[in-house]
Amino acid sequence: MAQARADIPQVPATRHKGPPPALREHWTGRDAAEFSGAESETLKQRRTQIMSRGLPKQKPIDGVKQVIVVASGKGGVGKSTTAVNLALALSANDSVSQIHTVLQSHKSPSKAVGLLDVDVYGPSIPKMMNLKGDPELSQSNLMRPLLNYGIACMSMGFLIEETAPIVWRGLMVMSAIEKLLRQVDWGQLDYLVVDMPPGTGDVQLSVSQNIPISGAVIISTPQDIALMDARKGAEMFRKVHVPVLGLVQNMSVFQCPKCKHKTHIFGADGARRLARTLDLDILGDIPLHLNIREASDTGQPIVFSQPESDEARAYLRIATEVVRRLPPPPE
Repeated sequence: MAQARADIPQVPATRHKGPPPALREHWTGRDAAEFSGAESETLKQRRTQIMSRGLPKQKPIDGVKQVIVVASGKGGVGKSTTAVNLALALSANDSVSQIHTVLQSHKSPSKAVGLLDVDVYGPSIPKMMNLKGDPELSQSNLMRPLLNYGIACMSMGFLIEETAPIVWRGLMVMSAIEKLLRQVDWGQLDYLVVDMPPGTGDVQLSVSQNIPISGAVIISTPQDIALMDARKGAEMFRKVHVPVLGLVQNMSVFQCPKCKHKTHIFGADGARRLARTLDLDILGDIPLHLNIREASDTGQPIVFSQPESDEARAYLRIATEVVRRLPPPPE
């Protein structure tokens, strides 16, 4: 959006100030009306030219059949963790019961899945997927994604130092997003999972308007504060005509590992209530569990490292629900 504003022709300020001082005393009411009318007509013509450009035309990413965006209105609700585990679950979705065999034995996944991290300011995918290094370039000068656990990954985190902050203005961020969308050689993918930054800003709009998206998955905790922003995220995707596949209620419940008592730390069923309000589905619940956090921090996502655990099975069920709601892929 920032780029679009930069392209709007600017009308010099002097054209709105009326006649020069030397002529002002001779300026009649009729002259003023004619000047104003001429200016109005000019502005109308320019406005018509700008509006005729319309929104950017959506162009598919070469080789990618379907794009799934994972988003949240607020940061810190487990969006990137969900995106990583969802990508791994999707790669074995045709054989969910055999995921241990598929992933742990390093066999080729039944579905080709990519993971794109467009959270420019806070890229998490490199650490969560245990990847680092510079992407190689193909013969056509496109970046090749890094690969781990059978998932092709691309992130701004591969292009900068791990501890270096990105201190960029909007136009530079938009340029980086354009490169991540258009200058990556994904090969042939069944699904590209896009880890969005939190919020409803320029990045979300740019991605939504530039590539066809099969569906959006909204992540939220049951907490009222998080739900307020999750609602804004869902409404934003509806405004830009991106289908919202449903909500994931993350950190839904904590179970004490010793006494097994369950505590709803962030509230109970808040995302379910929001889903009913928005006429959306709940794709599943993810518990607040130490194993999920530890697996993510060590770069071994729980769907890969503990595929038979209850936590991993929760992600697998969500992947199944996502696939059920996707439109048929283009031929």
